[in-house]
Formats: sequence, C-alpha cells, structure tokens
Amino acid sequence: MAEDEVTPEQLAAIAAENEEPEPVNYKPPAQKSVKEIQELDKDDESLRKYKEALLGSGVAEADPSTPNVQVTRMSLICESAPNPLVLDLQGELEAFKKQAFILKEGVEYKIKISFKVNREIVSGLKYVQQTYRKGMKIDKSDYMVGSYGPRPAEYDFLTTMEEAPKGVLARGNYVIKSKFTDDDKHDHLSWEWNLNIKKDWKD
Repeated sequence: MAEDEVTPEQLAAIAAENEEPEPVNYKPPAQKSVKEIQELDKDDESLRKYKEALLGSGVAEADPSTPNVQVTRMSLICESAPNPLVLDLQGELEAFKKQAFILKEGVEYKIKISFKVNREIVSGLKYVQQTYRKGMKIDKSDYMVGSYGPRPAEYDFLTTMEEAPKGVLARGNYVIKSKFTDDDKHDHLSWEWNLNIKKDWKD
C-alpha cells in the first residue's frame, strides 16, 4: 500500500481511539487588573512583597494597540531532527498552509509555544490543536498552559512528549489547526500548519 492510501474506515477507527473525555465544568474566578491586585492589602508588608515577586515592582506602560497576549513562535522540539523546526507566528500565517514540517515516523517530540503577556494577567491559557487527515478530524488535544502576568520577556510553554505515528498507514500529510485561547474564550491566535510523516527525515 502506498503512502497516504488510508481508507475512511481506518481514519474513523483512529478518530474513535482518540476520542476525548467530557470537559470538566470549571468556572474561572472574576478577572482583576494588575493595578487592582497591587492596591489590595497594600498595608500588609509580607503580602506586598509576595505580589511584587509575582508581578514585578510595577506595571510597565504597554502600547494599548498591542494585544495583551502575543503568540510569537511555535517550535517542534525533537532531538533527532536534522534542522530546527520553527514557525514564526508573527509573519504571514497563510503561508504555513503551503509548507510542511517533515517528521520521521515514530520519533518523540514536544511542541513549544512562545508568547508574551503585555498588560494584564491572563487566566487559564490553553493550547488546543485538532488534527485532520484527508479532511477528517482524527484527534484533538487540549493543553492547559496556565495563568500569567505581564512582563517584558517571553514565556515558553512545552507540551508533554508526543510520539509521531508510524507504519505505512500513518505516513502522509496531516493538517493541524492550532489555537491559543483562555478561560474567557478569547482567540489570541489561530493558525493552520502541515505535518508530513515520512519513513525517514530525508525520505
């Protein structure tokens, strides 16, 4: 059987195996601005120092036209990859639909998302990705990234270790739709990219 000659029945079976459990009914707490948090309990010296350690000594004035959350890069971290696998998410996102990451079947890898928080604390950041093969959704992964305060430096989030599929049926092109969102369902960034599973890195 040639690469990518997988039947709809086989794709449906893969999708059933990857079926996700029901989501937890979690309600996030009310959002407070950094300024409000710094004003609370300001007479309590130990609490003031604790908040300063978490949030910094003051909030730098960020450009109000800049998004609060900026997703800057996505990297595939794989020790055996011959070249870095990096997408610059501040460029033309449509271009990613015309290119593909090559990944050798069966290798272990992690996805790293680099992002900045510019003005206010953001609660419950999540990275969500849906994987499609021949137009059929076969997998969905939700990664809880966490809550972050503003700072000049970027944050990096690493997913758990994943293993690329392997075998003749697994080889071929996968379309992946990624989204960086939060508890309030803000779509900070959505992008689509391709993953091509091959027998070898330069197959």
